[in-house]
Amino acid sequence: MKDTGLHGVDAEQRTVFRADCPSRPILDQIADKWSMMVMALLERPTRFNELKRGLEGITQRVLTQTLRRLERNGMIRRTVLATSPVGVEYSLTPLGESLREPFGHLYDWTVEHSGEIQNCQRAYDTREDARPPVR
Repeated sequence: MKDTGLHGVDAEQRTVFRADCPSRPILDQIADKWSMMVMALLERPTRFNELKRGLEGITQRVLTQTLRRLERNGMIRRTVLATSPVGVEYSLTPLGESLREPFGHLYDWTVEHSGEIQNCQRAYDTREDARPPVR
């Protein structure tokens, strides 16, 4: 009998998460907390300041960088509006829309387990051998 692990894959054929794997920078760019929150807010086309108001604690600089990364990765569309003064709004592309469901599952899991995780953090922090939390 063969040793199978994650997803029933033969142990000798398991995925190696190589340093040059093209998924690494993409995951880093779209799976950070601000990107996930921006995409969650984009249920409809939304202006920059409305996004900023919906993301307590984000700076204008970080929001701008996040929006640019998401646009570069094809997750959102930036549309310049012919208004006076000129306005800009952001919306999800079909590719970005395809991430709403998996992000929603991750968010739901986070909310469902946040109390349990906080209890684990407190228990860890009170242990004598605990190291300072990594931030």
